[in-house]
Amino acid sequence: MPTIIPMKRKLLMPLLAGAGLVYLFPAALKFAFRPPQRPIPQTPKDLDLPEEEVWLDGPRGKRLHAWFIRAQGAAPAVVVLHGWGGNAGLMLPFAPPLHRAGFHTLFVDARNHGLSDHDDHSSMPRFAEDLDVAVDWLLAREDVTSVGVVGHSVGAGASILAASRRGDLGAVVSLSAFAHPGELMGSSKPFNVLPGPLANLALHTTERIIGYDFDEIAPRNRIGHVQAPLLLVHGDADQIVPVSNVYDLAERMPTRRVLIVPGAGHSDLASFGSQIGEVIGFLSEHLH
Repeated sequence: MPTIIPMKRKLLMPLLAGAGLVYLFPAALKFAFRPPQRPIPQTPKDLDLPEEEVWLDGPRGKRLHAWFIRAQGAAPAVVVLHGWGGNAGLMLPFAPPLHRAGFHTLFVDARNHGLSDHDDHSSMPRFAEDLDVAVDWLLAREDVTSVGVVGHSVGAGASILAASRRGDLGAVVSLSAFAHPGELMGSSKPFNVLPGPLANLALHTTERIIGYDFDEIAPRNRIGHVQAPLLLVHGDADQIVPVSNVYDLAERMPTRRVLIVPGAGHSDLASFGSQIGEVIGFLSEHLH
């Protein structure tokens, strides 16, 4: 009889360890992949633009912070959405040219970014949910005639995802989008230095956390469902999301419209700004 207790302990310990892993691993991933909180470098007022700070009712009872920069009279509007660890202030270099072109603009902070409320995790689908809130807010305004979207990085992937599920967007501009989130994560640290089984476990756990299979939300697989005119912009010196991603996406576009920015890195908004005339021209062509 005394030998039964040690045997039970030997069986129980792996079960407890497994249960602990199931509980702790998702929590550890959420903690490890919290978006960095970067300073807000400027506001529209710093650029001598008419600033209206607004708070939008977001998903899960969270509030989304945004700056609305009003144009003259009734006009098209553009939502500008940052990438992972970014914020609305970092995207404001696009505000003056968009304002001069006569667009209303809404620069929004996704959850867990900028001044918006914090949530238990961030993901590309949650970026898309926040983008939907911003688009709906603009469409409800009487002074907005149509709505387009400019998204960067994860914000670009979210823009493609959102546009693939709604038919009321007039134009979408994607800056530095990746083709497949799982492939990008798997080729980046820390996943690419983990043993294969552990890396696969981490990726599958991430899918469970966000509530979607990566294949289901990958821009590569969603872009063919986008009805709005779509411009893909990418820097050829991008070391985070290689330029091969934009060619992958372009092959799956119903109509190809690609702008390659020479010498631009992933978050090199100054270099993207040098091509802002092309972006403004695209938006002006499709938003009325």
